[in-house]
Amino acid sequence: MSFLRWAVVTVPLILLLGFASGRAVPSGSENGWYMALQKPAVTPPGIVFPIAWTTLYILLGLAVAVILHARGARGRGPALGLFAIQFALNLAWTPLFFGMHQVGSALLVIVAMLVLSIVTTVLFGRIRPLAAWLMVPYLVWISFAGVLTWRIGQLNPDAETLVPAAHTSQML
Repeated sequence: MSFLRWAVVTVPLILLLGFASGRAVPSGSENGWYMALQKPAVTPPGIVFPIAWTTLYILLGLAVAVILHARGARGRGPALGLFAIQFALNLAWTPLFFGMHQVGSALLVIVAMLVLSIVTTVLFGRIRPLAAWLMVPYLVWISFAGVLTWRIGQLNPDAETLVPAAHTSQML
């Protein structure tokens, strides 16, 4: 199956890029700024995020493999182009939010990601319905991430200037 040949490339590539973005700056419990923020009550435990993103990146890699396998399909190029743009926004989100502390800009990025991902999903569905279905969990998750980002912005209007308390150790 040629689809599997594509998947052997696309799944590890998307996982690698996602992992690199996630490790570009300290995130989650490794990020003092994030830990100092007030978070919405619906914020999942930290362990949920790497599990969710790993699963989603695998599904995205499979969706792209399905579309790459659809040689000669009408609309394949634009669908892959939109996927690449929304994925680039995805990769930019972690450094923007966790590294630069730009909650408002991160929210705008998620909104753009969601819009482009919905259009990408529709285009994927016209080519291969399976590819569109593989995108659905991602759409749900980034919608949820958008709500979390929006609420963090509401709960922390000064998030950009928030400086976490310094950790010091005293010797007696």
